[in-house]
Amino acid sequence: MTNSPLQQELATRNDQSPPNTPPDDRFHRALLYNVHPLAWRNPKSTSKYNLVVIGAGPGGITAAREAASLGAKVALIERNFIGGDRLNVGCVPSKAIIRTARLYAEMRDADNVGAQVPGSIGIGFQTVMERMRRIQARLSRADSAQRLSETGVDVYFGEARFAGPDTVEVAGDKLRFSKALIATGARPLTPPIPGLAEVGYLTNENVFNLIECPRRLLVIGGGPLGCELAQAFCRFGSHVIIAQDDPMFLPKEERDAAQILSNSLASDGVEIHLNTTVVAVRKEGAEKIVDLVCAGDRFSVSVDEILAGIGRAPNVEGMNLEAAGVRYDIGTGIHINDFLQTTNRRIYAAGDVCLEHKFTHAAEASARIAIRNALFLGRKRLSALTIPWCTFTDPEIAHIGLYVREAREKAIPVTTFTILMQDVDRAVTDGEEQGFVKIHVRQGSDRILGATVVARHAGEMINGISLAITSGIGLRALARVIHTYPTQADAIKMAAEAYNRTRLTPTLKSLTKRWLAW
Repeated sequence: MTNSPLQQELATRNDQSPPNTPPDDRFHRALLYNVHPLAWRNPKSTSKYNLVVIGAGPGGITAAREAASLGAKVALIERNFIGGDRLNVGCVPSKAIIRTARLYAEMRDADNVGAQVPGSIGIGFQTVMERMRRIQARLSRADSAQRLSETGVDVYFGEARFAGPDTVEVAGDKLRFSKALIATGARPLTPPIPGLAEVGYLTNENVFNLIECPRRLLVIGGGPLGCELAQAFCRFGSHVIIAQDDPMFLPKEERDAAQILSNSLASDGVEIHLNTTVVAVRKEGAEKIVDLVCAGDRFSVSVDEILAGIGRAPNVEGMNLEAAGVRYDIGTGIHINDFLQTTNRRIYAAGDVCLEHKFTHAAEASARIAIRNALFLGRKRLSALTIPWCTFTDPEIAHIGLYVREAREKAIPVTTFTILMQDVDRAVTDGEEQGFVKIHVRQGSDRILGATVVARHAGEMINGISLAITSGIGLRALARVIHTYPTQADAIKMAAEAYNRTRLTPTLKSLTKRWLAW
């Protein structure tokens, strides 16, 4: 039986290490039907497009849908699979397996909430991955090629190459445009480690094809991807070793937040090597031998699989950007101004191909700015966005706005209000006391400059603070917001109340006391 186009594509793109293809089950076929139908025929259009979008990931889909809904004639070009990394090899599959991994951890720790630990907890890894594929197939319906076409978007599959400043070629057709948007995303960086390519390794592009849980797994990198999957696979029963060349995980986050995560990973059983560099990889029989160096000492570990999560590189190659007059850099991506405009005034860019923060929600937000600026003479600025993010470990670590160190670098005086989750009633009743809420305000005011949340539901909790910052709501006003009780988000209100207590100066207290005594 011949491989499907999805299998063939993955085999081509991920030839470094097995498994190169997902299991060809009914869920895989349903996904393929939506994200790259076998029988799809590109449209034939001779008229000029108001907007041509290259890349059908979150940013490209958002731009194409919104532009079409506003009456624009839109073409959307995708070389691989609609949905981009988010649906196919990123957020959706990772969060699906993280949810199952969390359940296994909860079963093992059932006595923490007064329940009995099940006598036998079997790991059905194939079932875990089947559920993941079922979820992918289900979510792929919303942005399928057919659905997009029905909304008025002309969907093209093929490699897009610029043939001039206002023309794109795809599958033998030339599409002329008034404006274009490049939203081609990013791909995993290849670690320059001797022997790694020869022995084979996993990235986010093929790790979700696994049908067996690796008995021993080395994770290179302590960023969000590395930490999330290290914890998940450890909870599935892998002996996970994580090697991070920095002295702490998530080097950009608050140090106490990273320390809580480090403790949590160690508690799960992850073998942690910080300040450690992978210097060479070789194969001996079926084993992969990895040489590491820490503080000048060299040692080796034997593993079955290696997962590399050291960062992402923008997809700028192969589009003949020179013909369109679009400047770019292999490392940082397409050059844009604050309006998301490239060096060709007709062409804009959005998402991972040009942004520092490579998140789905950042791609969507930047795409909305780009189409308004491109099609409707808008002057929306990228710098006006305040983008939150979250690392979906257990506990989660979420952040928005400035860190204290950034405020100090900018000579901005900051006051921080901290609430420990162990002081939040709902966190205590849930047995989820790890973490804190930190809210930074400009000294002498209630203006929120930034916040970090470390908690089981930090990704949900940060959204309330994001709303406050975006809407210009100060910490004083947050204290007046009535929260349902008991919830873990009550920690945010508690931080706001802590701010209000600082406003009760001795003079104000004295005046109040006199008033009440009168």
